[in-house]
Amino acid sequence: MKNFSAIILAAGAGTRMKSSLPKVMHALSGKPLIKWVIDAVSSLKPDNIVVVLGHEADKVEEYLAKINVKNLKIVYQKEQLGSAHAVMQVRKVLKSYGGNILVLSGDVPLIEKNTLAFLIKDNQKVNSSVAVLAAEVSDPFGYGRIVKKDGFLEKIVEEKDANILEKRINLINSGIYCFDKNLWKALSKVKPNNVKKEYYITDTIAILKGMGKTASLTVTKNENEVKGINNRLELSQAETLLEYKKIKELFENGVSIIDANNVYISYDAKIGQDSVIYPGVFIGESVIIGKNCVLKGSSYITNSNIGSDSVISYSYINGAIIGKNVKVGPFSHIRPGSVLKDNVKVGNFSETKKAIISKNSKVNHLSYIGDAEIGEDVNIGAGTITCNYDGLNKHKTIIGSRSFVGSNVNFVAPVKVGENVVIAAGSTVTRDVPSGKLAIARARQELKRRIIK
Repeated sequence: MKNFSAIILAAGAGTRMKSSLPKVMHALSGKPLIKWVIDAVSSLKPDNIVVVLGHEADKVEEYLAKINVKNLKIVYQKEQLGSAHAVMQVRKVLKSYGGNILVLSGDVPLIEKNTLAFLIKDNQKVNSSVAVLAAEVSDPFGYGRIVKKDGFLEKIVEEKDANILEKRINLINSGIYCFDKNLWKALSKVKPNNVKKEYYITDTIAILKGMGKTASLTVTKNENEVKGINNRLELSQAETLLEYKKIKELFENGVSIIDANNVYISYDAKIGQDSVIYPGVFIGESVIIGKNCVLKGSSYITNSNIGSDSVISYSYINGAIIGKNVKVGPFSHIRPGSVLKDNVKVGNFSETKKAIISKNSKVNHLSYIGDAEIGEDVNIGAGTITCNYDGLNKHKTIIGSRSFVGSNVNFVAPVKVGENVVIAAGSTVTRDVPSGKLAIARARQELKRRIIK
């Protein structure tokens, strides 16, 4: 595939979203619409990606600055006067560029990289001045119609400008094009001769043909990938399409999902063979789950790795690394920075944060383990708390391997407990405990004479 640059149109107000957030910044499966488009284009290694911003440009620009995309440039369309006017704003950046120019919209997130590659190659193969990506749809309302003559692309007519016969056409324009260097000459001839008095990029088709140039048509068989997002309903429908695609992939790879209509699984989740997902599970972005895992109840998992043979029940897990054969829950909260190594158990109503819990250790009931390092084969009794925050700074608790911590123990950090230590129930530990010791840190029980009135 020869060199090309891409223009992504993202200047529209998106009024039908009924939101203060720019349309292209609305999230689909946790990722802004515009990022979906950028990712699809970036995978083809373009020479340049130029994003045209307008409405709430500062919000989109702030996001684009964070994602660090190679060769990305930004231009501005101060007045939203149509798609052709938007592309014209890029002329100062790409005027001397000699490769092909891919034009697409920032609100068409499901476009596949393979489809874009095919469009570009098709344009180069037939040496046309413009290749238009089209799709046959069951309901063409709202889309520009592809008008053909003698089997070839004649023109594109927008919905508001189409006559009765043209509105019956179900071959629609995706809004994605691949132009050669004649793009700029054609754009200079576009006039706002339409109902909305805007400059339409679709008019370049007839203009290029009038210049004796060739216009080609590439048709995708998957109408879903060219669906634009204009309102909240369409955003939800796109989410459903992504979800269906992901679940189908997981079924084919040997994952069991008890009720596919009652789970949420992010597009990028990786789940091993023979794992079982029960109703109510939510798997967000950046999750890797090993083989033979069981996920039960209303568990929420995001940005985490879970090793094979683990069981998660009714728990919230975010930013954690969980080893093999680990049991979490029911009703555990595993917070960022937590590392649960193989064979660990964190039980009901317990919480971990920035804690390393080593092999075979248990935090069974009603405990908080934060800013801590727990050795191997440690038993943490019910109600144990690492008191890690003094009001200004966080401090660490270290508990050595094979130690036993009784119920209702407080560790006032910073504190270090050695190996093979027993901490008596009800103790408040404020000083280090050497290995092999029994520590009792509680007031002596006294019995007083009961006075009965």
